[in-house]
Amino acid sequence: MPTISKKQYDDYKQLCKERDEGRILTPDGLRFICEAYNYDPEAIGKHMLEVLVKVTQKKGL
Repeated sequence: MPTISKKQYDDYKQLCKERDEGRILTPDGLRFICEAYNYDPEAIGKHMLEVLVKVTQKKGL
């Protein structure tokens, strides 16, 4: 049975934490956004760009 290193396990736990805190877009999340904007690419793109601005301002990038 294969084993993983401590670093791999720590990376996995970090991904789980970020997913749980809503920092990672899951396939279900993407599907929800697309449905909310009636699969209109311009509206989806506008939403994504607005979210990107908020996230980068929050992190100070």
